[in-house]
Amino acid sequence: MKHVARKRFGQNFLVSPGVVAQIVSAIAPQPGDNLVEIGPGLGALTVPLLDRLERLHVVEIDRDLIARLRERFMPERLIIHEGDALKFDFASLATGAKGLRIIGNLPYNISTPLLFHLAGYADQVRDMHFMLQKEVVDRMVSAPGGPEYGRLSVMLQYRYAMERLFLVPPDAFDPAPKVSSAIVRMTPLPASALAANDSALFARVVTAAFGQRRKMLRNTLRELIGTTELAALGIQPTARAEELGVADYVRISNALPGLVLGDRTGCDRG
Repeated sequence: MKHVARKRFGQNFLVSPGVVAQIVSAIAPQPGDNLVEIGPGLGALTVPLLDRLERLHVVEIDRDLIARLRERFMPERLIIHEGDALKFDFASLATGAKGLRIIGNLPYNISTPLLFHLAGYADQVRDMHFMLQKEVVDRMVSAPGGPEYGRLSVMLQYRYAMERLFLVPPDAFDPAPKVSSAIVRMTPLPASALAANDSALFARVVTAAFGQRRKMLRNTLRELIGTTELAALGIQPTARAEELGVADYVRISNALPGLVLGDRTGCDRG
């Protein structure tokens, strides 16, 4: 019986053999890799990955799909974790010196909060390869000054080396989405490259700056820093959020060590 894609889970199943081959080639899995797939669905990527791996972890929320996977694969080779990827503890899989590799065709409706959730495990991850809506990937890799550049760009580029690999057309899926997709590679930067003294404060500054992106920094950041202090850091108070690079936001946050924050939880998940 054919599985009917469920809209509430954002299901669009990859059905193009050519695209599958491209993705697997980009991931280049090796037998000893510790790899987890988010949302294996009908197994389009799962099968070729298991051809190259000793075992594969998957995180799946749909019980019908889980039942199909259990019928199809041996449990010692495909280790199924039933549940919501937004709540899953990926640290529980991060064993060994090589680091965890994470891949997935991420549901469009939860892609941004899931990316922030995964950022919390970046220090235990070797790399991540995701298929996402092209518009989201464009935002992830955008340089300062462009219309796609925003809070997501800054927060992810602070933590990862980002690379858009290739586009995937709608007809590569069933059902076909109304938008194009893209494959992105995210490689965590070493701890030595993370220059913010306080990651929660850095996130607070970035969120405030982009909260009203049409306004100047002297207005969006006025509760955090004054115009004189911004100018002293070499940042024009009349600039807007999209004009600053990641290093600029690091400089601002590091200039505010004495600030007492009401919320020090880091990235918000909106």
